[in-house]
Amino acid sequence: MRRPQIYKISFSKWLIAFLLPFTLSLQSCAKEPEMTNQNETVNSTIESKSIVLGMGCFWGAEKRLSEVNGVIDVESGYAGGDDINAGYQDVLGLEQRIQMGLSTKRNHAEVIKVTYNPSMVELKTILIKFWENHNPTQGNRQGNDVGTNYRSAIYYQTDDEKSLAEETKKVYQQALSKAGKPEITTEIAPLKNYISAEEYHQDYLQKNPNGYCGLGGTGVAYPGSETKTHPRLEASSLNKERQLIVFEAEDCPYCEKFKKDILNTWKAETPIIATLNPQAPESWKLQKALFATPTIVLFENGKEVSRYTGYNGDKSRFWKWLGFRLLTPEQRKIAFEEGTEMPFTGSHLDETRPGYFVDPITGANLFRSDTKFKSGTGWPSFFNPVEGAITEHTDNSLGMSRVEVRSASSGIHLGHVFNDGPAPTYKRYCINGNVLKFVPDEPTK
Repeated sequence: MRRPQIYKISFSKWLIAFLLPFTLSLQSCAKEPEMTNQNETVNSTIESKSIVLGMGCFWGAEKRLSEVNGVIDVESGYAGGDDINAGYQDVLGLEQRIQMGLSTKRNHAEVIKVTYNPSMVELKTILIKFWENHNPTQGNRQGNDVGTNYRSAIYYQTDDEKSLAEETKKVYQQALSKAGKPEITTEIAPLKNYISAEEYHQDYLQKNPNGYCGLGGTGVAYPGSETKTHPRLEASSLNKERQLIVFEAEDCPYCEKFKKDILNTWKAETPIIATLNPQAPESWKLQKALFATPTIVLFENGKEVSRYTGYNGDKSRFWKWLGFRLLTPEQRKIAFEEGTEMPFTGSHLDETRPGYFVDPITGANLFRSDTKFKSGTGWPSFFNPVEGAITEHTDNSLGMSRVEVRSASSGIHLGHVFNDGPAPTYKRYCINGNVLKFVPDEPTK
C-alpha cells in the first residue's frame, strides 16, 4: 500500500551551516547559540483526493487500481451499509442472515478507498479503470463471490463525483451493449459509513501472491481509452473434443513464467492455446467466471471440465492436475501412487518399431526404441534413457533398497533401475508400460 510522500528539509542543518563561521570566531568568549528545536523540519505534503469503489472482492481490486499512475494509496474497507463498526466477520455473518431471510439490514460492500494526486491523474481515468477491471453487470455478485457485499458500487462525496460517475456509466453502457453485454447494475450513491478493513486484508495479493495476477473484467474497453481489446478465440479453430486454453493478462509475470516453464516447450498431445480475452470461445462454456491469470482451462466438447488457477513455478503440480484428467485410473495409480502393473500385462512389451517412448502427459521423450531389450521380466526394459529425461530417487519401500525412476518433465513415477542390464551401460530401466506412450518415427520419403 503506497503512502503519501513527505518531503523534509532539516532546519537545524541549515542553521548550523549558516552560523558556523560566527561560532568559530567567537567560541572563546561567547556561549553556543541557542537552538530551541534541534530537530525542526519543514514538511510538504502532496495534494490528494479519494473515491470509494466496490468491485467485488477487494483483494484484486486493490491490486488493479494501485497500478494506475498517480494513485497514491489504495486501502481495502467496507462501505454503504447500516453498521458503523462492522468488521469482516460481521459483514459475512450479516450476509448469511440476509440470504436466509433473517435480516433486512443493509450490508456493507467490500470496497477500496483510492487516494490519488489530481495533478497526476484525473478521476475520470480512475473510473475508466474501475469499469474495465471488473464486471459491473452482475448485480450482487463478482466472479465466484455471491452476495450483496460483493456488489459493484461507486460511493461519491461531491456532486462533481456523482456527475462523472453517471457520465462514465452511460458511455461504458453503450460499449457493453454494442458488445452484447447486459445492463450495468453498479450502485452509485453517497458515501456512507466507510470502515477500513483489517490489516491482513491490506495489500493482500502482495502478501499472498500464490502465483497469479488479478484479471480484468468483461474484456470490453471503455471508448477512447488506451486499453487494448483482444479478439475472442474462434471455436472453429480449436479442438472441440479436448482443448486447453490459457487465459492470460498483460503485465502478468506469472503468465510469463508459465510460458517459459511449460507453454514454450509444449509437446503434449492435448492442443493448447493462450488468449488475452477472458471469455470462452463463442458457444463454449466456462463453469464460472475467471478471477485471476494465468488460468488454464480444460474444455471437452466445448464445456469446461477442469481448471488450474495460478502458477508459481511448481511444474509437477501443474502436470499432476492435467494428468488426473488425461490418464486412466490404472495409469494414475502408477504415476501418482508409485504403483506397479502386473508383469506381462502392460503396454508396449513387444513394441520394436523405430521411435520414442514418451511421457503420457507432457509428451517429452523418455527412451529410444533402439535402447529397448527383452529382459524376460514382464516389463518394458531399456539400457539407456534419453539424456536429461529422467530423475533417480532412493526408494526404501517394501523392505527393499531400490532406485526409483521418474519422468523429469512431469515428475510421474515410471519404475526402477537395476544394475543387471546389457552393455554398454549394464543398466536395466524396468518401466511400467502403462505410463509410456509410443510415438513411431515419421516414415522416410
